[in-house]
Amino acid sequence: MPKILIIEDEENLRFSIRRALVKAGHAVFEASCLHDARVHARQHEFDLVLTDIMLGDENGIEFIREMRHDGYEGVAVVMTAHATLETAVQAMREGADDYLTKPLVMNELTIQVDRWLEQQRVARRLKLYERIEQSKDPTDEIVGNSPAWIQTLTLARRLATIPISIDESGTRPGDSAATGGIGLTGSSLPCILLLGETGVGKGVLARFIHLQAIQSGLDRKGKREVGVPPFVHVNCSALPASLVEAELFGHEKGAFTDASEARAGLFEMADGGTIFLDEISEMTQELQAKLLLVVEHGVFRRVGGSKERTVRARVIAASNQDLDQRAQTGAFRRDLLYRLNAFTLRIPPLRDREGDAVLAADTMLERFSRRYGREGLKLSDASRDAVRRHPWPGNVRELVNAVQRAAMLSEGRSSSPSILGSCRSSASPSRPSHHVGRPANSSSTSSTACTTPTKWRRPSSSRPSNTPRATSPARRNSSAFSAAVSVTASTDTSLTS
Repeated sequence: MPKILIIEDEENLRFSIRRALVKAGHAVFEASCLHDARVHARQHEFDLVLTDIMLGDENGIEFIREMRHDGYEGVAVVMTAHATLETAVQAMREGADDYLTKPLVMNELTIQVDRWLEQQRVARRLKLYERIEQSKDPTDEIVGNSPAWIQTLTLARRLATIPISIDESGTRPGDSAATGGIGLTGSSLPCILLLGETGVGKGVLARFIHLQAIQSGLDRKGKREVGVPPFVHVNCSALPASLVEAELFGHEKGAFTDASEARAGLFEMADGGTIFLDEISEMTQELQAKLLLVVEHGVFRRVGGSKERTVRARVIAASNQDLDQRAQTGAFRRDLLYRLNAFTLRIPPLRDREGDAVLAADTMLERFSRRYGREGLKLSDASRDAVRRHPWPGNVRELVNAVQRAAMLSEGRSSSPSILGSCRSSASPSRPSHHVGRPANSSSTSSTACTTPTKWRRPSSSRPSNTPRATSPARRNSSAFSAAVSVTASTDTSLTS
């Protein structure tokens, strides 16, 4: 619910404005002087400030200037019964967005207020798009029809129906808690934990949940959201420790060196949408404590700020590590883990999704071939067999890069297994271990040289000491393929985060 501050010394007019705006569904605060207005400004974050210019011996334009200096980013509008061009120009220079002339028509005022608030929402979303890459990759699509994958998507659709709780007291994202008590006005945020190996598609599934929630289109009160809710992807392992707190929660002007202006954090930017915390296991203990406060009570503070702000957003966390084991060692807060794993979705690796590897390879090859001007390129039967039999330890991310390589380097109308990289040597692969303490499958009869390391050893008499040791073709392919992944991951990481 938008919050509006009215500053007007004429009581009857102030009451009329308040009644009209409350009827329109806004939370309204009143002040008859600048002292009361400053008290409200210290306690709340307003979407719109509507102030008279002449307030006895005080001036409303002065209050607008103070608010802008303190980092206020909402709408500021002045009212006057003596409108002149000079007054309007001065108000705009001091930070006002618009001005109204008295007498006011209440029906027109409510319509204009809705327009101002909508413009503010648009401006806030534009700032989000400037800071975060929002473009959808052409390969960012759910592909697969195996029973394991269908079951995963079914559960994801159910999790998408979890509503973003809305505080009944009317506070909005970014408001400070009026009662001063944590959790009294804040609301806990819905949390979903995605677990799976590297490259299984946690980022894609997080966006899928977000889009499914948008398609439902209704919040808990049955009101349709205005605009498109944002999806904010945060890679916790990529952000420097010194900046991650300011990025997540924002900072006030002067909070640190170079903080020349106040800045909203990513949680504020995710207002009404989804924030995806990828690689959450890499968070520091200090930041985990602050994250717990946000997800448990829906409140936070900007760096350098004293106001407790509220937020409502869906929190999706992801990790490729065993968080329970990290909690046992003290590397991850157990109370945060209990809060995050209320709804846990374990994503199966590609090797357990029978038939999906070939289907995904065909789909990706078609798209990459169009991108590189190689329309009509198909996988040969030998390539399809190699894709089917390879264990794909890097999961979908590895598959995407193998197909991208094939689309670029293949000659003719079909790709050969040799172009696909390391999967060509996987005639009867064993499944690699991805769990601590879990032995690899030793019963496999794989023909790859890595199965029995001792077979690669040569008697000392058969090779002079100064002769380089021979390297297996499988190892050469694996090294080259790893290098390709590191180079091209930036192109398609959104598909397999």
